[in-house]
Amino acid sequence: MRTARRAYPVALCSLAFLYSVFLLTLSLVLSYPVRCDDKSDAAVDGVFADFAKPGSPGCSVAVARDGKLLYAKGYGMANLELDVPLSPSSVFDIGSTSKQFTAASILLLEKQGKLSIDDDVHKFLPELPVYGKKITILNMLNHTSGLRDYLVLFELSGENTDSVSTDEEAVALIARQKALNFDPGSEYLYSNTGYFLLSVIVKRVSGKSLRDFAAENIFQPLDMTHTQYRDSHTSLIANRVLAYEALEKGTRYTLNVSYFEQTGDGAVHTTVADLLKWDENFYSAKVGGRELLAEMQQTATLTSGKHLSYAKGLSVGSYRGLHTVRHGGSWGGYRAELLRFPDQHFSVVCLCNRSDGNPSRHANQVSEIYLGNLMKEKPPTKDDDDEEDSKPRPKISVPDAELAALAGDYSSDELGVTYRFSIANGKLTLAGILDVGIPRSNELTGKQIVPVAKDEFELVGDQPINLKFTRDSAGRPASFALDAGRTTGIIFVRQAR
Repeated sequence: MRTARRAYPVALCSLAFLYSVFLLTLSLVLSYPVRCDDKSDAAVDGVFADFAKPGSPGCSVAVARDGKLLYAKGYGMANLELDVPLSPSSVFDIGSTSKQFTAASILLLEKQGKLSIDDDVHKFLPELPVYGKKITILNMLNHTSGLRDYLVLFELSGENTDSVSTDEEAVALIARQKALNFDPGSEYLYSNTGYFLLSVIVKRVSGKSLRDFAAENIFQPLDMTHTQYRDSHTSLIANRVLAYEALEKGTRYTLNVSYFEQTGDGAVHTTVADLLKWDENFYSAKVGGRELLAEMQQTATLTSGKHLSYAKGLSVGSYRGLHTVRHGGSWGGYRAELLRFPDQHFSVVCLCNRSDGNPSRHANQVSEIYLGNLMKEKPPTKDDDDEEDSKPRPKISVPDAELAALAGDYSSDELGVTYRFSIANGKLTLAGILDVGIPRSNELTGKQIVPVAKDEFELVGDQPINLKFTRDSAGRPASFALDAGRTTGIIFVRQAR
Protein backbone atom coordinates (compact mmCIF):
# COMPACT_ATOMS: atom_id res chain seq x y z
CA MET A 1 0.00 0.00 0.00
CA ARG A 2 1.30 3.42 -0.92
CA THR A 3 1.79 6.08 1.66
CA ALA A 4 2.10 9.84 1.39
CA ARG A 5 5.37 10.97 -0.15
CA ARG A 6 8.08 11.98 2.29
CA ALA A 7 9.68 15.40 1.96
CA TYR A 8 12.96 15.16 0.07
CA PRO A 9 16.15 15.96 1.95
CA VAL A 10 18.07 19.06 0.97
CA ALA A 11 20.71 16.99 -0.80
CA LEU A 12 18.14 15.84 -3.34
CA CYS A 13 16.44 19.19 -3.71
CA SER A 14 17.91 19.93 -7.14
CA LEU A 15 16.96 16.48 -8.38
CA ALA A 16 13.98 14.55 -7.08
CA PHE A 17 12.04 17.32 -5.38
CA LEU A 18 12.57 19.84 -8.19
CA TYR A 19 11.40 17.26 -10.72
CA SER A 20 8.36 16.34 -8.61
CA VAL A 21 7.27 19.98 -8.66
CA PHE A 22 8.19 20.53 -12.31
CA LEU A 23 4.76 19.67 -13.75
CA LEU A 24 3.05 21.79 -11.12
CA THR A 25 5.40 24.66 -11.91
CA LEU A 26 4.55 24.46 -15.60
CA SER A 27 0.84 24.43 -14.87
CA LEU A 28 1.11 27.61 -12.80
CA VAL A 29 2.60 29.39 -15.83
CA LEU A 30 4.33 31.82 -13.54
CA SER A 31 7.91 30.52 -13.81
CA TYR A 32 7.95 29.95 -10.07
CA PRO A 33 11.41 29.25 -8.63
CA VAL A 34 10.99 26.40 -6.16
CA ARG A 35 12.44 27.05 -2.75
CA CYS A 36 13.76 24.14 -0.74
CA ASP A 37 13.65 25.02 2.93
CA ASP A 38 13.99 21.81 4.87
CA LYS A 39 12.96 23.43 8.16
CA SER A 40 9.74 24.95 6.84
CA ASP A 41 8.93 21.86 4.78
CA ALA A 42 9.31 19.65 7.82
CA ALA A 43 7.07 21.97 9.82
CA VAL A 44 4.36 21.75 7.16
CA ASP A 45 4.73 17.97 7.17
CA GLY A 46 4.12 18.09 10.89
CA VAL A 47 0.82 19.91 10.41
CA PHE A 48 -0.45 17.06 8.23
CA ALA A 49 1.26 14.18 10.02
CA ASP A 50 -2.03 12.57 11.05
CA PHE A 51 -3.14 12.37 7.42
CA ALA A 52 0.06 10.80 6.12
CA LYS A 53 -0.84 7.38 7.49
CA PRO A 54 -1.37 4.27 5.35
CA GLY A 55 -4.98 3.85 4.26
CA SER A 56 -6.02 7.37 5.24
CA PRO A 57 -7.65 10.07 3.11
CA GLY A 58 -5.99 13.42 3.64
CA CYS A 59 -5.21 16.80 2.12
CA SER A 60 -3.28 18.53 -0.61
CA VAL A 61 -1.61 21.83 0.25
CA ALA A 62 0.17 24.57 -1.69
CA VAL A 63 1.87 27.74 -0.47
CA ALA A 64 2.78 30.82 -2.53
CA ARG A 65 4.46 34.13 -1.81
CA ASP A 66 4.96 37.03 -4.24
CA GLY A 67 3.52 34.93 -7.04
CA LYS A 68 6.07 32.17 -6.47
CA LEU A 69 5.39 28.64 -5.35
CA LEU A 70 7.01 27.82 -2.02
CA TYR A 71 5.63 24.38 -1.32
CA ALA A 72 3.14 21.85 -2.70
CA LYS A 73 2.42 18.33 -1.54
CA GLY A 74 -0.26 15.72 -1.00
CA TYR A 75 -0.79 13.83 2.26
CA GLY A 76 -2.86 10.66 2.35
CA MET A 77 -4.90 8.89 -0.29
CA ALA A 78 -7.08 10.19 -3.13
CA ASN A 79 -8.83 6.84 -3.61
CA LEU A 80 -8.78 4.18 -0.92
CA GLU A 81 -10.12 1.43 -3.17
CA LEU A 82 -7.48 1.95 -5.87
CA ASP A 83 -4.68 2.92 -3.49
CA VAL A 84 -4.03 6.23 -5.29
CA PRO A 85 -2.10 8.87 -3.29
CA LEU A 86 -2.99 12.54 -3.14
CA SER A 87 -0.77 15.03 -4.93
CA PRO A 88 -0.76 18.73 -5.88
CA SER A 89 -2.52 17.71 -9.13
CA SER A 90 -5.43 15.96 -7.39
CA VAL A 91 -8.83 17.45 -8.24
CA PHE A 92 -11.21 18.20 -5.35
CA ASP A 93 -14.77 19.46 -5.03
CA ILE A 94 -14.18 22.72 -3.14
CA GLY A 95 -17.76 23.25 -1.95
CA SER A 96 -18.52 26.84 -0.94
CA THR A 97 -15.05 28.06 -1.83
CA SER A 98 -16.66 28.04 -5.29
CA LYS A 99 -18.82 31.03 -4.39
CA GLN A 100 -16.12 33.56 -5.30
CA PHE A 101 -16.16 32.32 -8.91
CA THR A 102 -19.94 32.76 -9.04
CA ALA A 103 -19.61 36.27 -7.63
CA ALA A 104 -16.91 37.08 -10.18
CA SER A 105 -19.16 35.82 -13.00
CA ILE A 106 -22.00 38.08 -11.87
CA LEU A 107 -19.67 41.09 -11.66
CA LEU A 108 -18.28 40.30 -15.11
CA LEU A 109 -21.84 40.32 -16.48
CA GLU A 110 -22.39 43.68 -14.78
CA LYS A 111 -19.19 44.96 -16.37
CA GLN A 112 -20.56 43.81 -19.72
CA GLY A 113 -23.70 45.87 -19.08
CA LYS A 114 -26.04 42.88 -18.92
CA LEU A 115 -27.24 43.37 -15.34
CA SER A 116 -26.76 45.46 -12.22
CA ILE A 117 -26.17 44.04 -8.79
CA ASP A 118 -28.86 46.47 -7.59
CA ASP A 119 -31.46 44.82 -9.85
CA ASP A 120 -34.49 43.18 -8.28
CA VAL A 121 -33.98 39.43 -8.66
CA HIS A 122 -37.58 39.06 -9.89
CA LYS A 123 -36.40 40.67 -13.13
CA PHE A 124 -34.55 37.42 -13.83
CA LEU A 125 -36.43 35.01 -11.57
CA PRO A 126 -40.14 35.84 -12.02
CA GLU A 127 -41.17 32.50 -10.54
CA LEU A 128 -40.03 33.55 -7.08
CA PRO A 129 -42.84 34.66 -4.77
CA VAL A 130 -43.26 38.39 -4.26
CA TYR A 131 -42.58 38.80 -0.57
CA GLY A 132 -43.44 42.51 -0.48
CA LYS A 133 -39.76 43.37 -0.16
CA LYS A 134 -37.21 43.98 -2.90
CA ILE A 135 -34.47 41.35 -3.04
CA THR A 136 -31.45 42.49 -5.03
CA ILE A 137 -28.64 40.53 -6.62
CA LEU A 138 -26.37 42.27 -4.11
CA ASN A 139 -28.46 40.83 -1.26
CA MET A 140 -27.83 37.35 -2.60
CA LEU A 141 -24.10 38.01 -3.05
CA ASN A 142 -23.85 39.19 0.57
CA HIS A 143 -26.15 36.55 2.17
CA THR A 144 -28.58 39.27 3.25
CA SER A 145 -31.49 38.18 1.04
CA GLY A 146 -33.47 36.36 3.73
CA LEU A 147 -34.04 33.45 1.32
CA ARG A 148 -34.24 30.08 3.02
CA ASP A 149 -31.31 27.76 2.33
CA TYR A 150 -32.34 25.28 -0.34
CA LEU A 151 -29.89 22.62 0.85
CA VAL A 152 -31.61 22.64 4.23
CA LEU A 153 -34.97 22.54 2.45
CA PHE A 154 -33.86 19.49 0.50
CA GLU A 155 -32.74 17.79 3.70
CA LEU A 156 -36.01 18.61 5.47
CA SER A 157 -37.95 17.21 2.53
CA GLY A 158 -36.15 13.88 2.82
CA GLU A 159 -33.49 14.24 0.12
CA ASN A 160 -30.07 12.69 0.68
CA THR A 161 -26.91 14.44 -0.46
CA ASP A 162 -26.06 11.38 -2.53
CA SER A 163 -29.36 11.67 -4.40
CA VAL A 164 -29.52 13.25 -7.86
CA SER A 165 -31.19 16.67 -7.82
CA THR A 166 -31.52 19.10 -10.71
CA ASP A 167 -31.73 22.87 -11.12
CA GLU A 168 -35.41 22.58 -11.98
CA GLU A 169 -36.17 20.71 -8.76
CA ALA A 170 -34.24 23.22 -6.68
CA VAL A 171 -35.94 26.25 -8.28
CA ALA A 172 -39.36 24.66 -7.79
CA LEU A 173 -38.63 24.01 -4.10
CA ILE A 174 -37.40 27.58 -3.55
CA ALA A 175 -40.43 29.00 -5.37
CA ARG A 176 -42.78 27.18 -2.96
CA GLN A 177 -41.45 29.08 0.05
CA LYS A 178 -44.09 31.48 1.36
CA ALA A 179 -41.87 33.52 3.64
CA LEU A 180 -38.34 34.83 4.12
CA ASN A 181 -36.11 34.32 7.12
CA PHE A 182 -36.01 38.14 7.50
CA ASP A 183 -36.46 41.34 5.50
CA PRO A 184 -33.79 41.64 2.79
CA GLY A 185 -30.79 43.64 3.93
CA SER A 186 -31.80 43.68 7.59
CA GLU A 187 -29.76 40.66 8.69
CA TYR A 188 -26.97 38.34 7.59
CA LEU A 189 -27.60 34.60 7.36
CA TYR A 190 -25.49 32.39 5.15
CA SER A 191 -27.74 30.93 2.47
CA ASN A 192 -26.76 28.68 -0.43
CA THR A 193 -30.02 29.60 -2.16
CA GLY A 194 -28.75 33.02 -3.19
CA TYR A 195 -25.64 31.65 -4.88
CA PHE A 196 -27.51 28.83 -6.58
CA LEU A 197 -30.00 31.34 -7.97
CA LEU A 198 -27.08 33.47 -9.17
CA SER A 199 -26.08 30.54 -11.37
CA VAL A 200 -29.59 30.55 -12.83
CA ILE A 201 -29.31 34.29 -13.46
CA VAL A 202 -25.97 33.80 -15.25
CA LYS A 203 -27.60 31.28 -17.57
CA ARG A 204 -30.65 33.43 -18.29
CA VAL A 205 -28.64 36.59 -18.88
CA SER A 206 -25.69 35.18 -20.82
CA GLY A 207 -27.37 32.26 -22.54
CA LYS A 208 -24.62 30.02 -21.17
CA SER A 209 -24.48 27.76 -18.16
CA LEU A 210 -22.33 28.94 -15.29
CA ARG A 211 -20.02 26.07 -16.14
CA ASP A 212 -19.47 27.43 -19.67
CA PHE A 213 -19.47 31.12 -18.73
CA ALA A 214 -16.85 30.67 -16.01
CA ALA A 215 -14.75 28.46 -18.28
CA GLU A 216 -14.67 31.08 -21.03
CA ASN A 217 -14.32 34.17 -18.85
CA ILE A 218 -12.26 33.00 -15.87
CA PHE A 219 -10.73 29.54 -16.03
CA GLN A 220 -9.41 29.58 -19.60
CA PRO A 221 -7.93 33.11 -19.48
CA LEU A 222 -6.07 32.15 -16.29
CA ASP A 223 -4.99 28.79 -17.74
CA MET A 224 -6.80 26.94 -14.96
CA THR A 225 -6.83 23.82 -17.09
CA HIS A 226 -7.91 21.49 -14.27
CA THR A 227 -10.84 23.59 -13.07
CA GLN A 228 -14.53 23.34 -13.92
CA TYR A 229 -18.02 23.57 -12.50
CA ARG A 230 -19.38 20.02 -12.36
CA ASP A 231 -23.06 20.35 -13.29
CA SER A 232 -23.78 16.73 -14.16
CA HIS A 233 -23.40 13.80 -11.79
CA THR A 234 -22.32 11.66 -14.75
CA SER A 235 -19.34 13.88 -15.66
CA LEU A 236 -15.91 12.29 -15.69
CA ILE A 237 -13.07 14.43 -14.34
CA ALA A 238 -9.45 13.36 -14.64
CA ASN A 239 -7.61 12.99 -11.31
CA ARG A 240 -10.80 13.57 -9.29
CA VAL A 241 -10.44 12.36 -5.74
CA LEU A 242 -13.20 10.65 -3.80
CA ALA A 243 -14.35 11.95 -0.42
CA TYR A 244 -14.85 9.99 2.77
CA GLU A 245 -16.64 10.04 6.11
CA ALA A 246 -14.45 9.07 9.04
CA LEU A 247 -15.77 6.32 11.29
CA GLU A 248 -14.43 5.09 14.61
CA LYS A 249 -12.05 8.01 15.10
CA GLY A 250 -10.53 7.69 11.68
CA THR A 251 -9.81 3.97 11.70
CA ARG A 252 -12.46 3.23 9.08
CA TYR A 253 -14.05 5.26 6.30
CA THR A 254 -17.15 5.25 4.16
CA LEU A 255 -17.72 7.06 0.86
CA ASN A 256 -19.35 10.50 1.17
CA VAL A 257 -19.93 12.18 -2.19
CA SER A 258 -22.90 14.10 -3.55
CA TYR A 259 -24.78 13.80 -6.83
CA PHE A 260 -26.53 17.17 -6.63
CA GLU A 261 -26.22 18.97 -9.96
CA GLN A 262 -26.70 22.56 -8.80
CA THR A 263 -23.87 25.04 -9.25
CA GLY A 264 -23.21 28.54 -7.97
CA ASP A 265 -23.16 27.76 -4.28
CA GLY A 266 -20.57 25.05 -4.91
CA ALA A 267 -19.56 22.44 -7.50
CA VAL A 268 -16.19 23.84 -8.65
CA HIS A 269 -13.66 21.04 -9.02
CA THR A 270 -10.05 22.14 -9.02
CA THR A 271 -6.50 21.64 -7.76
CA VAL A 272 -4.35 23.53 -5.30
CA ALA A 273 -2.20 24.65 -8.24
CA ASP A 274 -5.11 26.10 -10.19
CA LEU A 275 -6.42 27.92 -7.13
CA LEU A 276 -3.07 29.66 -6.80
CA LYS A 277 -3.50 30.96 -10.34
CA TRP A 278 -6.85 32.45 -9.37
CA ASP A 279 -5.33 33.80 -6.17
CA GLU A 280 -2.57 35.55 -8.13
CA ASN A 281 -5.25 37.24 -10.25
CA PHE A 282 -6.10 39.42 -7.25
CA TYR A 283 -2.67 41.01 -7.74
CA SER A 284 -2.33 40.92 -11.54
CA ALA A 285 -6.02 41.70 -12.26
CA LYS A 286 -5.72 39.86 -15.56
CA VAL A 287 -9.37 38.78 -15.35
CA GLY A 288 -11.91 41.41 -14.32
CA GLY A 289 -9.60 44.33 -13.72
CA ARG A 290 -8.73 46.03 -10.44
CA GLU A 291 -12.06 47.76 -10.00
CA LEU A 292 -14.02 44.51 -10.24
CA LEU A 293 -11.67 42.68 -7.89
CA ALA A 294 -11.91 45.51 -5.38
CA GLU A 295 -15.70 45.28 -5.61
CA MET A 296 -15.51 41.56 -4.86
CA GLN A 297 -13.75 42.36 -1.60
CA GLN A 298 -16.09 45.20 -0.56
CA THR A 299 -17.88 43.99 2.56
CA ALA A 300 -21.61 44.30 3.07
CA THR A 301 -23.55 46.79 5.16
CA LEU A 302 -26.96 46.08 6.66
CA THR A 303 -29.85 48.53 6.51
CA SER A 304 -29.11 49.27 10.18
CA GLY A 305 -25.68 50.52 9.19
CA LYS A 306 -23.88 47.55 10.70
CA HIS A 307 -20.83 46.47 8.71
CA LEU A 308 -20.24 42.80 7.95
CA SER A 309 -17.08 40.84 7.28
CA TYR A 310 -18.62 39.05 4.30
CA ALA A 311 -18.07 40.50 0.85
CA LYS A 312 -18.99 38.70 -2.39
CA GLY A 313 -18.00 35.06 -2.11
CA LEU A 314 -15.19 36.12 0.21
CA SER A 315 -14.77 36.73 3.92
CA VAL A 316 -12.58 39.69 4.84
CA GLY A 317 -10.96 39.76 8.27
CA SER A 318 -7.70 39.19 10.07
CA TYR A 319 -5.67 36.40 11.59
CA ARG A 320 -3.34 37.19 14.46
CA GLY A 321 -3.19 40.82 13.43
CA LEU A 322 -2.68 40.30 9.70
CA HIS A 323 -5.30 41.24 7.10
CA THR A 324 -6.88 38.19 5.42
CA VAL A 325 -9.27 37.34 2.61
CA ARG A 326 -10.52 33.78 2.63
CA HIS A 327 -13.34 31.31 2.12
CA GLY A 328 -13.85 27.73 3.18
CA GLY A 329 -15.90 24.95 1.68
CA SER A 330 -17.64 21.80 2.87
CA TRP A 331 -19.70 19.38 0.80
CA GLY A 332 -20.05 15.66 1.34
CA GLY A 333 -16.68 14.56 2.66
CA TYR A 334 -14.79 17.34 0.86
CA ARG A 335 -13.29 20.26 2.79
CA ALA A 336 -11.50 23.31 1.35
CA GLU A 337 -9.83 26.58 2.30
CA LEU A 338 -8.21 29.35 0.26
CA LEU A 339 -6.49 31.81 2.59
CA ARG A 340 -4.79 35.00 1.36
CA PHE A 341 -2.73 37.58 3.24
CA PRO A 342 -2.87 40.48 0.74
CA ASP A 343 -0.37 42.74 2.50
CA GLN A 344 2.23 39.97 2.52
CA HIS A 345 1.31 38.67 -0.96
CA PHE A 346 1.11 35.25 0.65
CA SER A 347 -1.46 32.47 0.28
CA VAL A 348 -2.21 28.95 1.44
CA VAL A 349 -4.54 26.49 -0.31
CA CYS A 350 -5.64 23.39 1.56
CA LEU A 351 -8.03 20.83 0.07
CA CYS A 352 -9.09 17.69 1.93
CA ASN A 353 -11.13 14.60 1.09
CA ARG A 354 -12.22 13.55 4.57
CA SER A 355 -15.13 14.92 6.58
CA ASP A 356 -13.01 15.35 9.70
CA GLY A 357 -10.41 17.36 7.81
CA ASN A 358 -10.08 20.94 8.98
CA PRO A 359 -8.41 22.87 6.17
CA SER A 360 -9.13 26.26 7.75
CA ARG A 361 -7.18 25.33 10.86
CA HIS A 362 -4.44 23.69 8.81
CA ALA A 363 -4.13 26.74 6.55
CA ASN A 364 -3.79 28.93 9.64
CA GLN A 365 -1.08 26.66 11.01
CA VAL A 366 0.82 26.65 7.73
CA SER A 367 0.63 30.45 7.54
CA GLU A 368 2.17 30.65 11.01
CA ILE A 369 5.19 28.68 9.79
CA TYR A 370 5.96 31.33 7.18
CA LEU A 371 4.50 34.52 8.68
CA GLY A 372 4.67 33.81 12.40
CA ASN A 373 7.30 36.47 13.02
CA LEU A 374 4.84 39.09 11.69
CA MET A 375 1.86 37.90 13.69
CA LYS A 376 0.53 38.90 17.07
CA GLU A 377 0.50 36.37 19.88
CA LYS A 378 -2.29 33.84 19.82
CA PRO A 379 -5.25 34.71 22.04
CA PRO A 380 -6.05 32.23 24.83
CA THR A 381 -7.96 29.22 23.57
CA LYS A 382 -11.45 28.98 25.01
CA ASP A 383 -12.63 25.66 26.29
CA ASP A 384 -15.67 24.36 24.46
CA ASP A 385 -17.57 24.31 27.74
CA ASP A 386 -17.13 28.07 27.95
CA GLU A 387 -18.97 28.61 24.69
CA GLU A 388 -22.60 29.45 25.33
CA ASP A 389 -23.74 28.03 22.01
CA SER A 390 -22.12 24.68 22.75
CA LYS A 391 -24.26 24.03 25.79
CA PRO A 392 -27.22 21.75 25.05
CA ARG A 393 -30.63 23.10 25.87
CA PRO A 394 -32.09 21.64 29.06
CA LYS A 395 -34.63 18.88 28.56
CA ILE A 396 -37.96 18.83 30.35
CA SER A 397 -40.33 16.04 31.28
CA VAL A 398 -43.68 15.73 29.47
CA PRO A 399 -46.45 13.35 30.62
CA ASP A 400 -46.85 10.28 28.42
CA ALA A 401 -50.43 11.19 27.51
CA GLU A 402 -49.40 14.68 26.38
CA LEU A 403 -46.53 13.27 24.38
CA ALA A 404 -48.80 10.70 22.73
CA ALA A 405 -51.21 13.48 21.74
CA LEU A 406 -48.50 14.97 19.51
CA ALA A 407 -48.21 11.80 17.43
CA GLY A 408 -49.73 12.01 13.97
CA ASP A 409 -49.18 13.38 10.48
CA TYR A 410 -48.20 17.01 9.82
CA SER A 411 -47.93 18.37 6.28
CA SER A 412 -46.01 21.28 4.77
CA ASP A 413 -47.03 22.77 1.43
CA GLU A 414 -43.67 24.52 1.21
CA LEU A 415 -41.68 21.30 1.46
CA GLY A 416 -44.30 19.15 -0.26
CA VAL A 417 -43.99 16.38 2.35
CA THR A 418 -45.67 15.04 5.46
CA TYR A 419 -43.88 14.29 8.72
CA ARG A 420 -45.21 11.30 10.62
CA PHE A 421 -44.60 11.41 14.38
CA SER A 422 -45.05 8.31 16.50
CA ILE A 423 -44.18 7.06 19.95
CA ALA A 424 -41.31 4.55 20.10
CA ASN A 425 -40.01 3.26 23.41
CA GLY A 426 -41.80 6.07 25.18
CA LYS A 427 -40.15 8.74 23.00
CA LEU A 428 -41.65 10.99 20.33
CA THR A 429 -39.95 10.08 17.05
CA LEU A 430 -39.93 11.22 13.44
CA ALA A 431 -41.11 7.86 12.09
CA GLY A 432 -41.17 8.88 8.45
CA ILE A 433 -41.14 11.59 5.79
CA LEU A 434 -43.92 10.99 3.25
CA ASP A 435 -44.06 12.40 -0.27
CA VAL A 436 -47.61 11.89 -1.61
CA GLY A 437 -47.85 8.97 0.78
CA ILE A 438 -44.57 7.42 -0.36
CA PRO A 439 -41.94 7.16 2.40
CA ARG A 440 -38.64 8.98 1.90
CA SER A 441 -35.72 8.28 4.14
CA ASN A 442 -32.67 10.29 5.08
CA GLU A 443 -30.67 10.88 8.24
CA LEU A 444 -33.61 12.65 9.91
CA THR A 445 -35.83 9.60 9.80
CA GLY A 446 -36.00 7.76 13.12
CA LYS A 447 -34.60 10.68 15.13
CA GLN A 448 -36.04 11.40 18.55
CA ILE A 449 -37.94 14.62 19.21
CA VAL A 450 -37.17 15.77 22.72
CA PRO A 451 -39.07 18.43 24.75
CA VAL A 452 -37.07 21.52 25.74
CA ALA A 453 -39.88 23.90 26.78
CA LYS A 454 -43.66 24.13 26.84
CA ASP A 455 -44.85 22.95 23.39
CA GLU A 456 -41.27 23.29 22.11
CA PHE A 457 -39.15 20.35 20.95
CA GLU A 458 -35.83 19.63 19.29
CA LEU A 459 -35.27 16.97 16.67
CA VAL A 460 -31.98 15.49 17.80
CA GLY A 461 -29.17 15.55 15.23
CA ASP A 462 -25.85 17.12 14.27
CA GLN A 463 -27.71 20.41 13.82
CA PRO A 464 -30.71 20.57 16.16
CA ILE A 465 -34.03 21.36 14.51
CA ASN A 466 -36.53 23.29 16.61
CA LEU A 467 -40.27 22.52 16.50
CA LYS A 468 -42.74 24.88 18.18
CA PHE A 469 -46.30 23.60 18.39
CA THR A 470 -49.50 25.63 18.43
CA ARG A 471 -52.85 24.35 19.66
CA ASP A 472 -56.44 24.79 18.59
CA SER A 473 -59.23 26.19 20.79
CA ALA A 474 -59.70 22.77 22.35
CA GLY A 475 -56.05 22.58 23.34
CA ARG A 476 -55.14 19.92 20.76
CA PRO A 477 -51.89 20.14 18.74
CA ALA A 478 -52.81 21.81 15.45
CA SER A 479 -49.52 22.74 13.78
CA PHE A 480 -45.87 23.47 14.37
CA ALA A 481 -43.29 25.92 13.06
CA LEU A 482 -39.90 24.45 12.16
CA ASP A 483 -36.61 26.32 12.50
CA ALA A 484 -33.44 24.71 11.16
CA GLY A 485 -30.61 27.23 11.28
CA ARG A 486 -30.48 28.69 7.78
CA THR A 487 -34.17 27.98 7.24
CA THR A 488 -36.81 29.26 9.65
CA GLY A 489 -40.57 29.45 10.06
CA ILE A 490 -41.72 26.50 7.95
CA ILE A 491 -45.29 25.65 8.91
CA PHE A 492 -46.59 22.08 9.20
CA VAL A 493 -50.33 21.57 9.67
CA ARG A 494 -51.75 18.53 11.41
CA GLN A 495 -53.77 16.24 9.18
CA ALA A 496 -57.13 14.84 10.20
CA ARG A 497 -56.94 11.34 11.59
